[in-house]
Amino acid sequence: MNFPTAPLPKTIEPAILDGNELIQGGADLEEKYVKVARRQAPSRLREDAWEEPPRRRRTRKKSRGRRSWVVSLGLGLYKVLVICSALVVAAYIGLQLMSRAPEQAEIPNTGQGEDGTIVPVGDSDTGQEDPNALVRRDQVYNILLAGTDAEGYRTDVMMVMCYDTVEQTVGVVSIPRDTITRRESGNVKLVYGSGGVTQRMEDISNMLGIPIDYYVQVDLQGFITLVDYLGGVELDIPLDMNYDDPTPGQELHIHFTKGTHLLSGQEAMEAVRYRHDNYDSPNYDANQWYSDVQRTQLQQQLLTNLAKKVLSWESLTRITGFVEIFNENVETDLSLNEMIWFAQKALGLDPSTAVETQTLEGRGDANYNGQSWCFELDPEKTVETVNRLINPYTRDLTLEDMDILQADSYYFG
Repeated sequence: MNFPTAPLPKTIEPAILDGNELIQGGADLEEKYVKVARRQAPSRLREDAWEEPPRRRRTRKKSRGRRSWVVSLGLGLYKVLVICSALVVAAYIGLQLMSRAPEQAEIPNTGQGEDGTIVPVGDSDTGQEDPNALVRRDQVYNILLAGTDAEGYRTDVMMVMCYDTVEQTVGVVSIPRDTITRRESGNVKLVYGSGGVTQRMEDISNMLGIPIDYYVQVDLQGFITLVDYLGGVELDIPLDMNYDDPTPGQELHIHFTKGTHLLSGQEAMEAVRYRHDNYDSPNYDANQWYSDVQRTQLQQQLLTNLAKKVLSWESLTRITGFVEIFNENVETDLSLNEMIWFAQKALGLDPSTAVETQTLEGRGDANYNGQSWCFELDPEKTVETVNRLINPYTRDLTLEDMDILQADSYYFG
């Protein structure tokens, strides 16, 4: 069967293209696509960025590799810091647990009555508490710094150090060794008498009306060893010194010219022990008087210079040696925990500005109770010095709070 064929619409005519026309048409389309793409690409990119993408990708991979190395190093350092911080915190906590605030001594119950007798401070006939009673300031401590002679019998050097751990101040007052003290029998000079350093604590406490909480006593050999360990100490010697004592067992030879000297331990010991030239020396001058006050001032100068060297940065590396010298030559009633507590407090102390020293003034030609060449304290100056440097109370002390004895007579009239 033959079906009729409908004629194609005239408006639609099939296009027959040869190969060249197809290629040209494809090129035209590609050119149009590239132009459109270029118009849509951001203006901040170079045209060649669209032509070589692999190179940029390789560059980015290398950059990420470098950052990874830096991050790894940073994480390693961070871990080390964390471990070190943990050790420091643990050590700090350990010290805090070991350290303990020292106890304060009881207030001395003695003063001087109008007739010279000893009476309780603040005592009254009514039995009521005296409104002027002595009250101690918190965390303020008085410590006796003592040095014994070659035999270890006499306390040749006596200084009261008042450490205010709150205000971070230190006052040091030297007491002349021949100061008159109240004794029922025996030698009235402070340096002598039985009982050792604990008796000296009680004597000074009653004399000045202040509590002495603790003591630190250094023997002569320990003093020499410490000075040598620190490489010597500078001293400004106030006068020419020439003295020889050939007595077996206590030989002493002192020969220095006036001026500043760097002294060894042995030389420093000789300088602070000097009292006068030999009486038969051709250079002896009876008019050149070297008093106990001058002697204690030289001792204070030595103590201050030693403290600066001990607390200096260079000495931190020598802590083991300090501990060994301390254990062998120092006697104290401070416990280890209490010493750690004081050491922690002392970290905030500036010895160049926070430490002040003074020697109690008076005259050394006093006669008392049949003994000559005693040292009599000047009452008014003593009260002023004690209140300024070593008073641990909330109010000023008065002469009535102390027991300062007066001489019977004087050698020079």
